[in-house]
Amino acid sequence: MAYRVRRADGADASFLVEMVCEAANWHPDRVRPKTDLLADAAVMRYARGWRRPADDGVVAVEDSGDPIGACWFRVLPRNEPGLGFVATGVPELVLGVRPMHRAHGVGRALLVAACDLARDAGHQRISLSVERANFAGRLYRSEGFVVAERGAAADTMVKALR
Repeated sequence: MAYRVRRADGADASFLVEMVCEAANWHPDRVRPKTDLLADAAVMRYARGWRRPADDGVVAVEDSGDPIGACWFRVLPRNEPGLGFVATGVPELVLGVRPMHRAHGVGRALLVAACDLARDAGHQRISLSVERANFAGRLYRSEGFVVAERGAAADTMVKALR
């Protein structure tokens, strides 16, 4: 499968909404309707208002130019934390890949590129939240993320970037 990774820009806002929905619906037996996800502030805080000054990320596109996945981060305020919030100033990461392109290295390429952007922006750490049953947890661990906090069904993971 041929694809390339490019920097996300303001024109990618609607695709990031699609990818945050893919990330939320990672389990094929527990798919929430897109309308429910769009109304869920906890989910949409990762995509709404994209691209604020502290936002950054990458998009994987096929040779045809069609986007197939994205990984991005946002620095969310303490009074409106995301699911993977660990501290003020620590960006929270989201990774979404279209189902037919999963398990082909796209997610890893996006994750590595987004972490590089966060490091280059001066961030010391980056965090995320992942349900324990989600196979993406293995990817995150293999890329240096460690569990910082265990929830009922999901873990908050953190990676040191320096």
